[in-house]
Amino acid sequence: MTTKLERLLEKEAQLKAQIQQAKAAERTLEKKRDTRRKILVGAAVMARVENGKWPKEDLLSMMDGFLSRPNERELFGLAVDEKDAAVNGAASSQKKAVAGSKATASQKAVKKKRTVKPLPEPNTDDDIDNPYGL
Repeated sequence: MTTKLERLLEKEAQLKAQIQQAKAAERTLEKKRDTRRKILVGAAVMARVENGKWPKEDLLSMMDGFLSRPNERELFGLAVDEKDAAVNGAASSQKKAVAGSKATASQKAVKKKRTVKPLPEPNTDDDIDNPYGL
């Protein structure tokens, strides 16, 4: 026969497991929502470019300052630094070799910090609902 304390400790362990599962489900849901927001922002920007409301050159300039991975830069027809391509290719091979484990120091060193160029100043003479011309 189990004591009251043992039953309570077992109940506590079950509750902790349920809390962990609920937190994980919330993180998963928020990640999906964030991904969906990013897709919608991209679609909105692409629609503006396709409709001629935002110059393609401005989009490419923004992406040039944002993208650092060669495979991503190639998607937009942006120049790829051969040195970076070789380094990133080596990093990709390392990642595959170390699949499932934590990143090594050399892999961390290869990663580049992404920076985003600010939007141009709003033009108040244009459409009031679209001051950035996007």
